[in-house]
Amino acid sequence: MESLLKEQELNVDLPQPGEIRTGVIASISQSQILVSIGAKSEGVVSGRELDQLSAEERDALKVGQEVHVFVVNAEDANGNVVLSLKRAQEQLSWENVEKLLENDEVIESKIIGFNKGGLIVGVEGLRGFVPSSQISALRRSQSTGDTPEQRWQKMIGQPISVRVVEVDRERRRLILSERAASTESRQSIKERVIEELEEGKVYTGRVTSLANFGAFININGADGLVHLSELSWDHIEHPREVLEVGQEVKVKVINVDREKKRIGLSVRALQEDPWRSRVEKYSVGQLVEGVITRLTKFGAFARLEGDIEGLIHISEIADHRIEHPKEVLKEGDVKSLRVIRIDADQHRIGLSLRKVDSAAFADKDFKLLTAEFGADETPEPASDETAGESSSDKPEA
Repeated sequence: MESLLKEQELNVDLPQPGEIRTGVIASISQSQILVSIGAKSEGVVSGRELDQLSAEERDALKVGQEVHVFVVNAEDANGNVVLSLKRAQEQLSWENVEKLLENDEVIESKIIGFNKGGLIVGVEGLRGFVPSSQISALRRSQSTGDTPEQRWQKMIGQPISVRVVEVDRERRRLILSERAASTESRQSIKERVIEELEEGKVYTGRVTSLANFGAFININGADGLVHLSELSWDHIEHPREVLEVGQEVKVKVINVDREKKRIGLSVRALQEDPWRSRVEKYSVGQLVEGVITRLTKFGAFARLEGDIEGLIHISEIADHRIEHPKEVLKEGDVKSLRVIRIDADQHRIGLSLRKVDSAAFADKDFKLLTAEFGADETPEPASDETAGESSSDKPEA
């Protein structure tokens, strides 16, 4: 009989520490979970191994359910086989991610956290790390701010496609890459964005680099150029005076060249044009005083006030033909001038010297004069006698 019992004992598949077995839950209580694993007695999940399970994980377990368990101790002081559900799950997860690495598979997951270096993504129950250098260009273009919280917090819960690029079980290191999983190259992203962009529409982008001639702003994964002249209504020498790399900024699309794959953007188009407010006081036909600042072969520039200048075309300087403005004007001259044109879009004011006394503007001059002195002091119309005198002064035809 004794030899028979020994033979049966030898035929029992005794559990070995460190191995993973498949078992069936026999019972569940507050202090322990008994699992049948085909040994002499049922294995037990208790103590620290039980505490490692979250409330959700414990609630999901049912009697009769098949589970994977990790053998912690083949026989403790009480003769029990000590098991762990958590360690089994973790071991299987590491085996699975090693297969994912070997097969170069794309994994669909979600962002579950972040740190200063990048994003945390859940894969097979493990926490994988996506370094910022391995985050897609499109997602990086959406990350703005100076702190990790500002850059990544809003992305928690978002779906993400990744590939496993490094697995180290001993160091519990799982490195992922979104860029490796992306089917779009940087060029193809730009082509797609260019097709989707609409001229005249406003977008939010991020400053990626600054150059002497302007700033590059990333919109939805593609860089567009804000030329120096489109950064501000004020004169600036370098983009760094108004922007910095990483800054989030609203821009207006002013040009899309799909053939050359270029995107023209403007920051100042979204700002109020100070020139318009400064020239509101001027109107066509108005008499103004200006200081001659520059003479050119095609005319003379006159400063009206501040940085508001107008051009007196050479044809508007004198009634007779002249070859150069210097024949009539010199820099520093203060002249009465007539406003003959205002182009708000081009920031240009056309002035005339020869039309200062033009009869064509007599009515406007009279109205401005009466407005200046007030209605109570409006000059009375000329009497017949005065009119007659004036008429007699005119030379006969």
